[in-house]
Amino acid sequence: MKYIAIITCLLALSISFNACQEDFLERSPLDQITSVDFFKTPADLRVYINQYYNHTHFPEYGRFGGDGADNRIGQTPSTHFEGTRTVRNTGGLGFNHVRSINFFFDNYRKIEQYHDFDSYKQFVGEAHFFRALIYFNMLKEYGDIQWITTELGTESSQLYAPRDPRNFVADQIIASLDTASMYLRTDKTNGSSRINKWMALLLQSRVALYEGTWQKYHAGTPFGVSNPNPNKYFNKVVEATTQIMESGLYDIYSTGNPNEDYYNLFGIIKDFSNNPEVMFYAKRDHGVAFIYTGETERNYRMRNPLGNTLTKELADSYLCTDGLPIAVSPLFMGHSTLNEEFQNRDPRMLQTFAPPDAVRSINFAGEIENYWSWVYERLNTGMDFNSPGGYLMRKGYDPHMANQIYGNEENPSIIYRYAEVLLNYAEAKAELGTISQSDLDKSINMLRDRAGMPDLVIDNIAADPSWDFPELSPVINEVRRERRIELMGERFRWDDIARWAAAEHLIVGKRPRGARADQFTEIVFAVDEDGFYDPYQQILPDGYGFNPGRDYLTSIPIQEIVLNPNMKQNPGW
Repeated sequence: MKYIAIITCLLALSISFNACQEDFLERSPLDQITSVDFFKTPADLRVYINQYYNHTHFPEYGRFGGDGADNRIGQTPSTHFEGTRTVRNTGGLGFNHVRSINFFFDNYRKIEQYHDFDSYKQFVGEAHFFRALIYFNMLKEYGDIQWITTELGTESSQLYAPRDPRNFVADQIIASLDTASMYLRTDKTNGSSRINKWMALLLQSRVALYEGTWQKYHAGTPFGVSNPNPNKYFNKVVEATTQIMESGLYDIYSTGNPNEDYYNLFGIIKDFSNNPEVMFYAKRDHGVAFIYTGETERNYRMRNPLGNTLTKELADSYLCTDGLPIAVSPLFMGHSTLNEEFQNRDPRMLQTFAPPDAVRSINFAGEIENYWSWVYERLNTGMDFNSPGGYLMRKGYDPHMANQIYGNEENPSIIYRYAEVLLNYAEAKAELGTISQSDLDKSINMLRDRAGMPDLVIDNIAADPSWDFPELSPVINEVRRERRIELMGERFRWDDIARWAAAEHLIVGKRPRGARADQFTEIVFAVDEDGFYDPYQQILPDGYGFNPGRDYLTSIPIQEIVLNPNMKQNPGW
């Protein structure tokens, strides 16, 4: 059995670093593994680092995780977008993970007297990678945060230090990933065991793009930084992604079939070890307990809508096959039925949304049922078929019943893929204002080529009256459109909305809509004046109440501020 990590040895050593998440900086004592005699061999370092190869640090692709208010309609709206969250009284910030990784840094050098650095530098690189990943998650959630690089004792003055500015923390994260990339292995690997240099550079590009756009678009707001320098981060994105692109190790997966390749990448392929695009993935073996508890039932849950559907806003963002937006393309057939709406569109649409004739299930006898006969005819009837928007998600779904056993799937899940490298590169170049046709041809247009779509031509971008960001350049709008479509459902959308300071445009005062309601057998949810599902009409008569002066960050728990008065509250809370 091969997995992304082997944690059983670690469990046998009785490590429990998550025991206390509600105390100030999570200062619970570490247990027996803190023995000074532990770090003696490279295997000891590997076993210690294995604990970070888990769902907490590597959330998988699946369903709608992190996909924002404008891509997804749930049965009820998220409190985040409703604007109804309140200040937490208790709870941790994530310093339990910081403390456990810093224990490694405080103690791994004990191995120096026994082994040469080259024999264990991979695991030191992994530790730098995971410290960066841990802090990046905290940065996105809380903004300013204390940067701590050693395991703190209960009397340490650092426990009572103020929060470090977010740009300082971002710089430390990026520097950690520079170090990680120096130490980590440089081969492609099988993609399901240990991280390598190129994954560290991908994460670095993600961090730098996040911070650069955050500083640019939140400038002058309570979430801005002193002396912002977004171009410094955009240049770092270009540097990191260029290294990956020039390594020659990765490419866009394609068999030359634009109508199936994108879908197969997420729903059908069972082994990514030789896949040119997948850099890292969670591998599973059927019938065995999995590391990623809570995520492994993806296929089972995607069999039926279960209260989750995609939005009209997302559907309308897909171009027609002539490369034009639906507002100006003569190929757009309208919204009357799903079949008409999906006709003549970017092939990724039919590989993301479930058309009525798509295969919904193949049972053990090989019998096939399509979406219309099994789901759409019963939409909005009963718990399993309660779909408030009418657009069902197909991406990431395997219709074979043998792979839908609850909690026991064998479908692998992509964690990092090369497509993000190309999208990060293109966005950073666009933000710098230096993007050229050559840049587009080796990034965005590689993704379009896989889908069989016309190239994006920088000097011939058709104006879209429905652009989400009309105040920005056409190329930035199209790069953002491409990112939304290509990465749909892969836990990027909310991060993108947050770093672009885009909630004011995309969320505030709006409600997500669904498909035309009159094409379905029963209409249970509310419908707007144009005939489209408007399921939150009664719940949110004034639209989402997201507070742009507060809700981009999460509140600091009151308990943390009481214990450390220097731990100031986030804006608006």
